[in-house]
Amino acid sequence: MATFNVSWQDIEQAHERVKPYIHRTPVLSSESINTIVGAELYFKCENFQKIGAFKARGGINAVFSLPKEQRSRGVVTHSSGNHAQAIALAAKMAGVPAYIVMPKTAPQVKIAAVEGYGAHITLCEPTQASREETSARIQKETGAVFISPYNDFKVIEGQATCAKELLEELPELNTLITPVGGGGLLAGTALTAHYLNDKVEVLAGEPEGANDTYLSMQKGEFVRIDAPKSIADGLLATMGDKNFEIIRPLVKQILVVSDSEIIDAMRMIWERMKIVIEPSCAVPFAAILKNKELFEGQKVGVILTGGNIDLGKLPF
Repeated sequence: MATFNVSWQDIEQAHERVKPYIHRTPVLSSESINTIVGAELYFKCENFQKIGAFKARGGINAVFSLPKEQRSRGVVTHSSGNHAQAIALAAKMAGVPAYIVMPKTAPQVKIAAVEGYGAHITLCEPTQASREETSARIQKETGAVFISPYNDFKVIEGQATCAKELLEELPELNTLITPVGGGGLLAGTALTAHYLNDKVEVLAGEPEGANDTYLSMQKGEFVRIDAPKSIADGLLATMGDKNFEIIRPLVKQILVVSDSEIIDAMRMIWERMKIVIEPSCAVPFAAILKNKELFEGQKVGVILTGGNIDLGKLPF
C-alpha cells in the first residue's frame, strides 16, 4: 500500500484544529438536476463556508499549525482570491500580519474581501512567475512565513476535512468530484477517500484553458502551462508537485470542460438550486453534464468550492 506524507491521523488532527473556526457546511441535492444527469448528486456547499470558499479550511490549518514564534512574524502568500481571504482571515484570528500578493486581474470582490480582513495587499502581473517573485521579495523584506496556496501539506490536510465531513455524512457515495487548479482540494479529497473508503472513485473537472493536471496525468509527469486562461479564475494556478504525487496514484480521471460549459453549469445551479456559486465552483458539475455516462446510476459527492463572484460581471 502506498504511503503518503499526510496520514489519516494528520487529517483528523487538522479537523479538530479548524472546527472551532469554520462552518460545517450543508449537503444539498436537487431532484430536477438528478433527473437531468441520471444520477444522485450530493452537493457539499462550501460556498456557504467562512470567506465563501473551502479554502478557509486549509488556510486556518496552515496558520494555526505554525509554531508561535514563526507565526508571530506574520504570513505571506499569493492567490487570485479565495486562498488570499483564507490566509487573511486566519492571520486576523491569530492576531498576526498577513501579506497577500494578488494578480491585478483578480476579481474586485475578492480584493475588497482581503482588504476587509486587514491584510497588506500587493498587486502583481497575472503570471505564476510574477506571483512567486513578488511573494519571495516580501518574505525576504518582512521575515514572514510563506504559505503556498496549495503545495503545502498543512493546506492539503485542511482541505481534506471537506471530503471527510461529506463521507462521514454519506458513506454510501460511489464517487467524489472536485475542481482542480493547484490541486490542494483534489489531493486532500483523494487522501480522505483512500483512508475512509478506497472503493470511492475520485475524479476532477478542469478548465480547457488551464488543463495542466489533465496533461500531466496523460503524460505521467509534470506539465506546466505558462499563461493559463479561463473564466474559472480560481483554477489558474499551476499544479503543485506535492499534490501531484498524491493525485497521480489516487485520482481516476481528469475531465476537461470549456468556458461555455462552465457557464451553462453555473447557470443551472443558480436556477435550479437557488444558490450563488462562482465559475471555478461549477467546473465539476460541468464535467458531470458533459460525461453523464460515467456517472449514470451512481451516488456522486460534488464539492461546490465557493461563491465569491463579482455580481456586476455575471457571465449570463
